[in-house]
Amino acid sequence: MLNPSLPEPELVSILLGPLLGDFHYWLSRARSLLEFEEIEFLDTHQQADLLGRVHQTLLEVIAVRSVFKATYGQIGIEANLLEAWHDLVSECWQVMIQLRLGQSN
Repeated sequence: MLNPSLPEPELVSILLGPLLGDFHYWLSRARSLLEFEEIEFLDTHQQADLLGRVHQTLLEVIAVRSVFKATYGQIGIEANLLEAWHDLVSECWQVMIQLRLGQSN
């Protein structure tokens, strides 16, 4: 449970570190999947577009994680950027789920 008496910057730092790690993990998995699997329900253009967006976002996440570590968590991230990353990860999850369901049939 989070301590409600923590100052806001410390609370952000506690939450942001693991969140950046999660973004890195899921985007890396999505990149591997999109690079090495032929996904039948996506045409070549759709798969390439999604891979490009994943690759670009992964570079952003890596850069932000580096700054986060270098500043010992003393950074903030715009909410709209986190939302865009979350939307992309959710899109990738949907592809992974659909792919997995198709493989189980």
